[in-house]
Amino acid sequence: MGNQAAEISFQQEEEPLRMAKSKTVFVCQECGYDTPKWLGKCPGCGRWNTMVEEIIKPDKSQQRGLNLGLSTQSKPCPISEVVLEKRPRMNTGSAELDRVLGGGIIAGSMVLIVGDPGIGKSSLTLRVCANGARMGRRVLYVTGEESVQQVRMRADRIDAVADSLLVVSETNLEVIEKHIVDLKPEILVIDSIQTIFRPDVQSAPGSVSQVRECAVEILRVAKTNGIAAFVVGHVTKDGTLAGPRVLEHIVDTVLYFEGGNNAEYRLLRAIKNRFGSTNEIGVFEMRDTGLIDVLDASKLFLSDGQEDNGSVIVPVIEGTRPLLVEIQALVAKTPYVPPKRTSDSVDLKRLQLLLAVLEKRVHLNMGSCDVFVKAAGGIRVDEPAADLGICVAMASSFAGRLLRPAMVIFGEVGLSGEIRPVSQAENRVREARRLGFKSVIFPQKNYEQLLAEGKFEDMQLYGASTVTEALSMAMPR
Repeated sequence: MGNQAAEISFQQEEEPLRMAKSKTVFVCQECGYDTPKWLGKCPGCGRWNTMVEEIIKPDKSQQRGLNLGLSTQSKPCPISEVVLEKRPRMNTGSAELDRVLGGGIIAGSMVLIVGDPGIGKSSLTLRVCANGARMGRRVLYVTGEESVQQVRMRADRIDAVADSLLVVSETNLEVIEKHIVDLKPEILVIDSIQTIFRPDVQSAPGSVSQVRECAVEILRVAKTNGIAAFVVGHVTKDGTLAGPRVLEHIVDTVLYFEGGNNAEYRLLRAIKNRFGSTNEIGVFEMRDTGLIDVLDASKLFLSDGQEDNGSVIVPVIEGTRPLLVEIQALVAKTPYVPPKRTSDSVDLKRLQLLLAVLEKRVHLNMGSCDVFVKAAGGIRVDEPAADLGICVAMASSFAGRLLRPAMVIFGEVGLSGEIRPVSQAENRVREARRLGFKSVIFPQKNYEQLLAEGKFEDMQLYGASTVTEALSMAMPR
């Protein structure tokens, strides 16, 4: 009986160890879907030949807890007793980046910056590091793709050399954590997360397991020590974040760089922000000295060319900032069926909806025409207030008629052809007046509101209730 009891006790002790053994899985390198056997097509994202074999070992702390039979539990408390900590924001040295972040950097936050190669991610983060160092903060810049000499060359070019800015070229996460513990920086930059690896994870750097585990560990270190961490991420050929989508859920803020490498400007947009708005954008200009803030972004998206049919100026709101954007449309007859409807600046479904409104409500026969719509400068316009401007631009190109000079147009278009009021109409008109525009066509209800307040008496304001009325005002005979 004694031997049998000892054998049962031994089996009970060995059971958690057997449960904690390592196992082999196949993980999709695009979406992170895992399966115990290899599949040609990933069930998660539908991509082919993306399943890679990886060995998953149990976490040492988890295995230790299993062996000791311990489990940590948190204690619920009333939300009224939760103590709020006021965390002052740190200035990044860039007014545009501060705008996108919601006012600056928060200690203990983790920011993910994503963009195409060469778009300016490293230049922007190095500029933030230099500004923090000049303000007396200890900054650690970890590069996994370049040598420290290459970082110094970039720092000389963009004037980002400071004594408190510490640079190290390292990819081993355990060594990086040791540097963080020894130096205790206030700002940490990891460039890039796809090059960092954990030795205890049996997969190559940049794989789903490595990216996920390294990001979780960096987040833990940042939260524990109150470090503002910036992590640079790669993108795929489709322009999306490389690695698992769970990476976006781990970090506090996700910033996407938009704009081609050959463009003279860059747009920084917040896709996720736990400490601010996701509607703000930052505009930068790429020069030899790095990324420079563009404070007057409206002038950037307006062309200096001669006015022509199919071109309309639309004031859109990006966060708290009004921007004047030039919408260009080209409508041309085509012998091919079906005709093309193409736009890289406006949602294609929205464009098809507006074309149907012009066909049904205004009786413009564009069914046999190719339609191309774009926003000058490459900015993407998703706001419903741009509907009326897009309709007027397409109608002007179809009819071959010029619009009123120095005019802006905005308003939301309904399915019955009515023009609905939009928010912040006063800010849109004020921005148009600041840049020298003399006339505005916008929804009737917004017009009545501004007329009752007695504002903008030096401008010609036109209120329109339907798309037909707006077209007659924009293209007078």
